[in-house]
Amino acid sequence: MSLSYGPDLSGKTAVVTGGSGVLGACMVKTLAQRGAQVAVLARNEDSAKEALSGIRGEVAFFKADVTSLSSLNKAREQVLARYGKPSILINGAGGNNPKATTDDEFFQDGQQVKDFFSLDADALKQVFDLNYHGTLLASQVFARDLLGQEGACIINISSMNAYRPLTKIPAYSGAKAAVQNLTMWMATYFSKAGIRVNAIAPGFFVTKQNRSLLYQEDGQPTKRTGKILNATPMRRFGEPEELIGTLLYLVDPKMSGFVTGVIIPVDGGFSAYSGV
Repeated sequence: MSLSYGPDLSGKTAVVTGGSGVLGACMVKTLAQRGAQVAVLARNEDSAKEALSGIRGEVAFFKADVTSLSSLNKAREQVLARYGKPSILINGAGGNNPKATTDDEFFQDGQQVKDFFSLDADALKQVFDLNYHGTLLASQVFARDLLGQEGACIINISSMNAYRPLTKIPAYSGAKAAVQNLTMWMATYFSKAGIRVNAIAPGFFVTKQNRSLLYQEDGQPTKRTGKILNATPMRRFGEPEELIGTLLYLVDPKMSGFVTGVIIPVDGGFSAYSGV
């Protein structure tokens, strides 16, 4: 990907949580190509270095668990020591837990499957901790540093689940809906403090986390893939690079300086399609 358009981010520092994932790494690469210093926060150093290898620009890994304030505060100290105060925060950390996912789409008594009543309480909590609390806590830690920074902004990562809950994943859908609500709340709260807060809601992209749900071991698409594509007017999955235009628009105060509290779907029309 050769990026010849977008704002000049030279001299700016961006903090990206979950920057080692497929979509997160693409965002990191984009910001670095536009000249930003990028602090990537993730839990696993090996997977982060693998995902970020080959990215040109000033990119550094900082070990952090977004569900832990002490871990985030430690990472913040390291970021400040290396780069100074950030002006961009992207809350990209998130994910689901198989134990918080049902096997069935509709309840039928007598089925020997993992149904609603079999969902694991600890797994449900973990999904909310990672997606919602992780977004809130990272914002608590880094938003104070964004105060007074030119063009300061926070970008959260929402999901199609936030608009309408998808079958089988009640915890993830609920957590992303909470992230969407938090985005609007924070946008209002920080509106007079110079921090814009928006979110990107990706449609369906193939990542390491969901590949097994979308494709069988032999590479054939699953039934769920068929349903997704049938409900997506463009009839395909998104490519990670197709998020970067929206990302650059939201981080550029010249382009979106009066934009706050919005959630922008990048979904091939999924959220607009009624099915008929």
